[in-house]
Amino acid sequence: MLAELTIRNFAIIDTLTISFQKGLTVLSGETGAGKSIIIDAIGLLIGGRGSSEFVRYGTAKAEIEGLFLVEEPHPVFEQAEALGIDLSDGMIVLKRDITDAGKSICRINGKLVTLTLLKEVGQALVDIHGQHETQYLLQPDMHLALLDSFGGEEMAETLQEYQMLYERYKELQKKLRHLTENEQQVNQRLDLIHYQLEEISLAELKQDEDDQLQEERTKLGNYEKLYNNLQDAYQSLYGEQRGIEFVSLALHSLQNVSHLDEALQHMEENVGNHYYALEEAASSIRHYLESLEFDPARLDYIEGRLNDISKLKRKYGHTVNEIIDYAATIEKELELLQNKDSNIEALRHDLSEIQQALQNVASSLHNHRKALGTELTEAIHQELKELYMEKTIFDIRIGSLTVDQEGERVPEFTKHGSDQVEFYISTNPGEPLKPLAKVASGGELSRVILALKSIFSEHQGITAIIFDEVDTGVSGRVAQAIAEKIYRVSIGSQVLCITHLPQVAAMADTHLHISKHISNERTTTNVIALDSLQKADEIGRMISGVEMTELTKQHAQELLLLAEEIKKSS
Repeated sequence: MLAELTIRNFAIIDTLTISFQKGLTVLSGETGAGKSIIIDAIGLLIGGRGSSEFVRYGTAKAEIEGLFLVEEPHPVFEQAEALGIDLSDGMIVLKRDITDAGKSICRINGKLVTLTLLKEVGQALVDIHGQHETQYLLQPDMHLALLDSFGGEEMAETLQEYQMLYERYKELQKKLRHLTENEQQVNQRLDLIHYQLEEISLAELKQDEDDQLQEERTKLGNYEKLYNNLQDAYQSLYGEQRGIEFVSLALHSLQNVSHLDEALQHMEENVGNHYYALEEAASSIRHYLESLEFDPARLDYIEGRLNDISKLKRKYGHTVNEIIDYAATIEKELELLQNKDSNIEALRHDLSEIQQALQNVASSLHNHRKALGTELTEAIHQELKELYMEKTIFDIRIGSLTVDQEGERVPEFTKHGSDQVEFYISTNPGEPLKPLAKVASGGELSRVILALKSIFSEHQGITAIIFDEVDTGVSGRVAQAIAEKIYRVSIGSQVLCITHLPQVAAMADTHLHISKHISNERTTTNVIALDSLQKADEIGRMISGVEMTELTKQHAQELLLLAEEIKKSS
C-alpha cells in the first residue's frame, strides 16, 4: 500500500504530507482545490512524463516522495533485487525531483536510478485510471497476459513448461542459422578460430598460472628484504642469549616450584606451550631461509611470461582460467563447423522434435485459454450486470499466430505461445463488437474499466489503485452500484478515489477533504482527514451543493448507514 506521500513545490502545493490507510480512501473537495494535482504528483512519482510547468512558481525544483509497504511475493521484490536494492523490511521509497529546467532526478530507497527503472517499479506498485488516460486494461498487447493471470498457478505452470521449450527452440534455431550462413562467413570464422586456438595452445597455459607467477615474482623481487628480515628474526629467537634460551630458563625455573602451588602449574604449562611454539616458529624460519634463492634468470623469465599472458588476457579473458575456458568453447565450435553437414542434419532433427513438443504445449495453452476465455467472459458479464450494463456484450477473441513458410502457413511461436488475444465489446444492442481500446469514453467506459479491475486487481499484484473521477457521467442506481464495486476492489487492494458522487464517498474507509486557501498572496492546498461528523457534512454538501438542509443531512446519514450495511455484508 501507499503509506505516505510528501509533495513540495508542486503546482499550487507548497508543502504537503498525506498519510494513507488500507481500504478505500476518498478524496473530495471543490473543483480546482487540488485533488487531481495530488494524483498528477503520484503519476509523476511512478514515472509519468515530467515538465518544468509542474514546478511551483519561484522555486528551483518540485519534490515528490512516496513510501510504499509491500509483502512478498510482490513482483517488485524481483525488480529491486535486480537493482541491488534491499527490501528486507518490506518498505520501498520512491523519490522524484523535477528541476525548473525540466530535468528529473529519480531515486529508489535512496539509490539513483533512471526514469525508465523508476517507471518499471512504480507501475508495479500503482495503477492510475482517469477519464482521459490510456489504461493498462485497454491495451491489446496486455490482454494475453491478463487472460493468463486469470488462470492462476495452473496456467503459470503450463506457460513455464512452454517457455522452457521455447528457449531451447530459439537456441537450436540460432545454432542452425549460424551453420547455414553463407560459405564465406563460415570459412572466415573457421580461420579465426584456428588462429585463436593456435595462439592459446602455443602459450601452454596452466590453471591459475598467472596467480602463481605473480606470487613467485613478488618473492624474487623482494629477495633481499625477505632474507635480511628473516635472518634477523631467526637470530633474535635462536642461539645463546636469544629469545628461546631466556624462555627456556623461565620454564626451567617454573618447573622447580610448580609442585608447590596449583596456580604455578598453569603458569608452567602456559610458558611451556609458548616455548615449543617459538621453537617450531624458529625452525620454520630456518627452513624458509634455506629455501630462499635469488635467480635473476628466473625473474626475467617470469616477467616475460606474465607479459605474454597479459597480451592473451586483452583478447580472451581476464584470467588464465578464463582464457582456458574460452579455448574449450571455441574448440567445440570448431568441431561443429568442421562437421557442418552432419551437425546441420542433427540440428534439424532436434529442431523438428522440439518444434513438435512446442506445438503440443502451445495447443494445450490455446485450449486452456479458450476455456479461461469462456470463464472470464461470464465473470465480466456478471460484473457488468451488477453495474446495470446487462445488455453489454463482452467477448474475448483468441486467434492463432501464423507465419508463411515455404508457401504454407505454419504456427508462429512467441515467448507466450502462438495465440493473440484481444477484448471486444458492444455496449448497445444491435451494435457490432469493437475492440475494447476503441470503445467510446464516458460513463460506459468507466463502468467497463471498473468491471475489469474488479476481476483483475488481485491478479495484477498492484499495491494501490487510483480512480480519478471514473464515476463521471453516472448517477442514481448506477452510482450506487459503482460505489459498491469500488469498495469491493478496495478489499483486495488499496484504492484511492477522487469522486463527486456522495454514494462513493459514503463507502470510504478514510475520507480526505482537499481545499485551497490564499496566504501571502500565494495559493496553497490543504488536506485533512474527516471524522464521522465532518464526513456526513461533506457528503451532504456533495448532495445539495452549497446550501445544507435538514433533509440533506438526513439523506447523508442514510447513505452512511446503507454503506455500513453493505460493508458488513461484504
